[in-house]
Amino acid sequence: QVQLVESGGGLVQPGGSLRLSCAAFGSIFSIYAMGWYRQAPGKQRELVARITDGGSTYYTDSVKGRFTISRDNAKNTVYLQMNSLKPEDTAVYYCYADLTSSWGEVPLDYWGQGTQVTVSS
Repeated sequence: QVQLVESGGGLVQPGGSLRLSCAAFGSIFSIYAMGWYRQAPGKQRELVARITDGGSTYYTDSVKGRFTISRDNAKNTVYLQMNSLKPEDTAVYYCYADLTSSWGEVPLDYWGQGTQVTVSS
């Protein structure tokens, strides 16, 4: 059994910063990619950022230069530093991890419960 536990969401004014964290617990053999999706009201869930076990990163265009994804492999944790936040960043943010629980297994995606980020004055 694997659980992803998120923290760090909240209310922030435009131009402010927040740092999201997501830690994976349980039966984990190897974690490949980790990342963050978000879903705003009435919109589809979109990939915000992703980081591989080798450290390669991807960002959606709207957050490039403002958000930074990082991970601590020893702690099975991924972070999302969000700076210069805009009202359009308001959404529920979900972390995910692409991982295996034993050797030879096909990697599966696991998801966090979601954390609300609201950018408003």
